[in-house]
Amino acid sequence: MHKEEIQSILEKQKSFFASGATLPVEQRIRKLRRLQRAIRMYEDEICAALKSDLGKSRQESYMCEVGLTLSEISHMLKHIHCYAAEKRKPTPLAQYVSRSFVKPSPYGTVLIMSPWNYPFLLTIEPLVDAIAAGNTCVIKPSAYSPATTAVIKRMIADCFKQEYVAVVDGGRAENACLLEQEFDYIFFTGSQAVGKEVLRKSAEHLTPVSLELGGKSPCVVDASANIRLAARRIVFGKFLNCGQTCVAPDYIYCQESVKEDLIVHLKREIIRQFGEHPLCNPDYGKIINAKHFERIVKLMDENKVIFGGDVQESTQRIAPTLMDNVTWDDAVMQEEIFGPVLPILTYHSQEELIDLLNSKMHPLAAYYFSEDRAAIRRFTSKVQFGGGCINDVVIHLATSALPFGGVGPSGMGHYHGKYGFDTFSHKKSIVDKKTFLDLPMRYQPYTKVYDAMIRMFLR
Repeated sequence: MHKEEIQSILEKQKSFFASGATLPVEQRIRKLRRLQRAIRMYEDEICAALKSDLGKSRQESYMCEVGLTLSEISHMLKHIHCYAAEKRKPTPLAQYVSRSFVKPSPYGTVLIMSPWNYPFLLTIEPLVDAIAAGNTCVIKPSAYSPATTAVIKRMIADCFKQEYVAVVDGGRAENACLLEQEFDYIFFTGSQAVGKEVLRKSAEHLTPVSLELGGKSPCVVDASANIRLAARRIVFGKFLNCGQTCVAPDYIYCQESVKEDLIVHLKREIIRQFGEHPLCNPDYGKIINAKHFERIVKLMDENKVIFGGDVQESTQRIAPTLMDNVTWDDAVMQEEIFGPVLPILTYHSQEELIDLLNSKMHPLAAYYFSEDRAAIRRFTSKVQFGGGCINDVVIHLATSALPFGGVGPSGMGHYHGKYGFDTFSHKKSIVDKKTFLDLPMRYQPYTKVYDAMIRMFLR
């Protein structure tokens, strides 16, 4: 898409927003319901596109993308009147007689830039929150998931005029052009490297941003954990979407005394869930493209692979792989893996574990498997991470009741449910001062009596 087309879309959206057409809550509800119907109507095409781009099975496509998006719409439709309502606040006695309130107001025209790993969910879910808050939106999906982008483009065109919601497809040139424009808010999901560029560009216009990034999310298993169940849940979360999940367990940190038992159960669970030959399993997906396939293969040290390790270059598929005797000096520990390779490291004491994790960049997620409630409290209190689970993985992002987001290098800001509505809303603080009474002590000339009154009110 050419620069002139992008600028034209932005101008139309700013004019449309200025007209006030997106402000009535009933209008937002109508648009959300229309989007809801469209998603259901396009479900077959969406699932086929996800199969083409990422090899996802229909069940996984619905469970992890379509269904979660519909759930977010349902949540918004149920709560939008409450979220959009003015919130009464206490008024200080010094401002008598007044009514103080907070009025949620849309930012205006927002840019949503989404990644390729969950190309439908991570495009449409923030769009739901932005529409609910009353904004107009420009969507920029990833160029790496072209089939899903094509379906999104058709679906959005069926639901919205371009001045309300528009899709800009393309690659780096379109990304660069969009970041040169003056949006009212930018919501970005992707890598830390691109996130830094988004933050730099947004600073030029003082545009507020949300950055949903990633990092090496640890999965801790201590000696008190239910090892069999831990293995089952870790295998599910790690190899979902072939490990191409921003909150997937990046590596296991287990207490040394339970490592061998855990490895036995991890192997059993991989076979149980994906079969003896995962690369022949039609429900097991693929790596998004050759570039990422080659990057992940290079992270696999054949001398440390203890299970899996099979690759199929022609289809860009990598079998679920376990690596043991891994250290922080290995290549697999130098970057976020974002693939079906699971390194296993060990620790001795929880104090050692907490100190080491806090010395690393704060991850987007952290997981702790344990039956020791005191140890769980210490971990969740002392370790810095965006969000996570106790005795499970990844499921914390599947609820509209919890905020989802990172901390430090793993991101800033959060969304889902009310938190998403708030992210795309500016909170106007307003005092409605009545005219039938006007307290005189704030006006000059100042007197000792007025000074005493002010001191009485402000203490």
